[in-house]
Amino acid sequence: MQRFNSVTDYSFLPYEQVHDLQEKLLRKLIVYCKQHSPYYGRTLGDCPTNLKLEDIKTLPTTSKDDLAKHNQDFIAVPPNRIADICFTSGTTGIPCKITYTKRDLERLSYNDAVGFKAAGMTPDDVVLMTCTIDRCFIAGLAYYQGVVKLGAAAIRNGLNTMDSHAEIIKSTMPTAIVGVPSFIAKLGQFLAMNGIDGSCIKHIVCIGEALRTREMSLTPLGEVLENFWPGAVFSTYASSEIATSFTECEQRHGGHPPVDLAVVEILDEQGNPLPPGSVGEVTVTTLQVEGMPLIRFRTGDIGFQLPEPCPCGRHSLRLGPILGRKAQMLKVRGTTLFPNAFFHVLDDIPQVDNYYLEVTGDSLSDEIDLYVSLKEGTLESLRIQDKLYARNRIHARIHQVSQEQAQKKVFGTSRKPVRFFDLR
Repeated sequence: MQRFNSVTDYSFLPYEQVHDLQEKLLRKLIVYCKQHSPYYGRTLGDCPTNLKLEDIKTLPTTSKDDLAKHNQDFIAVPPNRIADICFTSGTTGIPCKITYTKRDLERLSYNDAVGFKAAGMTPDDVVLMTCTIDRCFIAGLAYYQGVVKLGAAAIRNGLNTMDSHAEIIKSTMPTAIVGVPSFIAKLGQFLAMNGIDGSCIKHIVCIGEALRTREMSLTPLGEVLENFWPGAVFSTYASSEIATSFTECEQRHGGHPPVDLAVVEILDEQGNPLPPGSVGEVTVTTLQVEGMPLIRFRTGDIGFQLPEPCPCGRHSLRLGPILGRKAQMLKVRGTTLFPNAFFHVLDDIPQVDNYYLEVTGDSLSDEIDLYVSLKEGTLESLRIQDKLYARNRIHARIHQVSQEQAQKKVFGTSRKPVRFFDLR
């Protein structure tokens, strides 16, 4: 396994060298998992250790159910090697424990430093962190460590008030922000309303919410951010389990994973690899992970690989925006769609303050209730029902709630906004 002392992006290697590097690391992973992971020691069986990269499709996939049901058996190190423990929501309702060794944390630092570097950040940047590090939020720790690894300066202000962030922007003039885009959009509005100059910010690395549509154009939320900070907005994708992130490069047209940290596939329902451009489940094999390595882990997130090479010169896969979660797919009277189909409409209405969706129903058809808080006006005067129907051809029940109720619901259970509540 390599050491993570430098911030080297191996994606710029010639394609043949990238292929050989991933194949070598995949073979090491299989040997390691057979020897140290109780789960994969059972499931890999007589899998050859000299597997070619193209034959990864012959390996069994790992589901979120597998991780939940056999959680302890995925840990591949003794207890005295574990340096950090976080939890992610399991499909059974029981949180899954995700473990990291000291070296895994170094790998995370390297991962995020490579991503920040791809987004144009340098050691000269001062980065305002608007995401928390506490409450077992491994991503917040990774972002902070990535900034430090890059050599930049971090301001760990976390999920603080708008006044607090605005004061830091006035006094310190940070050049970059990391955080949830809906929060940063409200920060932009706050700065504009109070006459505070935020033009010092040149890079905004957004987490937890999609900024681009299936056609790779900006979502309404992305457009709000772009209006405040033209050319500064970069999208990312990651999860606690895969310990790897996909960050947009300066082309801002799809996220690149570090090629030495992950092998990425897009799979159909049956687990077959799909060609670039086809929509399926993002599936990740983690390379160079010690604590809890995963082979062909089906993330539950629906996305696609962009088919053409990136003009930036990297020879790595480019992941398009996450279109939704497999578990959040809605079936409404013969129509299949994801919650984002409603959320993008609401993001495009300036008077909307916040919102969340609850879904109930049986296996034949789902029932959707949308709860919306407004800055001004009413649901009727803003014709919200009509705008939702025009885009989706579905009548959803819509309820107006107070800003306080929406805020408590959306931010009451997680470090990131939770807008989808499945009551099926």
